[in-house]
Amino acid sequence: MDGGSGLNILYAETLNGMGIMMSRLSESNMQFHGVIPGKKAKSLGHIALDVVFGDSENFQKEKLMFEVVDFHSAYHDILGRPAYARFMARPCYVYLKLKMLGPKGAIKVTGNRQRAEECLQQGSKIADEQMAMVELEEYKKNVDPTDLLHSRKLASESAFQSAGQTKQVHIHPKDPTTAPTNISTTLDRK
Repeated sequence: MDGGSGLNILYAETLNGMGIMMSRLSESNMQFHGVIPGKKAKSLGHIALDVVFGDSENFQKEKLMFEVVDFHSAYHDILGRPAYARFMARPCYVYLKLKMLGPKGAIKVTGNRQRAEECLQQGSKIADEQMAMVELEEYKKNVDPTDLLHSRKLASESAFQSAGQTKQVHIHPKDPTTAPTNISTTLDRK
């Protein structure tokens, strides 16, 4: 449940798990922010699906439009304000309940607090991973990879001065242009 979302979102992985082919999606040019940290998300398309709340004695069924997105989430889908309006439902985030009127009285959907916490933790991990990828891409744009292979200071310019005899050794055997490292001449060859 996301009362802040203006969309109903369904993840492509969930759609595949339901056995629904991607070819059933209708074209959508929807782009939105706030789902993938640091990036705008683009819909793969949208699809109308029947959503049912309640039981065989007292239920409400509505057709909802979902934007389908192709990224990882801890959830199967997100029901936003359009779903609440369609069902005339009232979410209560404190008690993890969704209430709506059915033909034979109130329909109450109760969430699982432990599962909600697991989704929160998994969602946080996914967001961290996605932010790390965004930061890495930004880093790659601003750094010359050849700078990483070559030392900026010669060993002779180092602030460290050895008290004993040293010899210069190239640590990188295939790139003789890298600055050598000074090691003690009194070290055992092992």
